[in-house]
Amino acid sequence: MSEYTKPLPTITDENREFWEGARRGKLRMQKCRDCGHIRYPISHCCPKCLSYNFEWTDLSGRGEVFSYVVFHQLYNQAFKDDVPYNVALVQLEEGPRMYSNVVGVDNDAVKVGDKVEAVFDPVTPEVTIPRFRLRQPAK
Repeated sequence: MSEYTKPLPTITDENREFWEGARRGKLRMQKCRDCGHIRYPISHCCPKCLSYNFEWTDLSGRGEVFSYVVFHQLYNQAFKDDVPYNVALVQLEEGPRMYSNVVGVDNDAVKVGDKVEAVFDPVTPEVTIPRFRLRQPAK
């Protein structure tokens, strides 16, 4: 693994389950124990019922592209070798939306409504970044 020079998340007690799940190849998010709402981004209380009672749960990792943009402008030198690159807002089957990238295809192949599934990119020994790839149609 070559040295990763792009920005990395700060892993804290609050988000550790998310990042440890990613290292194990699982997309994990908080689920309210009172109303069942699955939330992202990570928060100390449920945005639906304001409960502080939650558990971490594994998600399917499946969703669809809700929106996306292709960056052609360089905003951070760490990404100079990636321009152009896409940033997609993925609507997960379980409800939350999250930003990531669609990988494994040209940027112009990404379309709103594309079915995607999570893949996990181990960028350092401590950090694995969830990304998405186009899902193959069921046969």
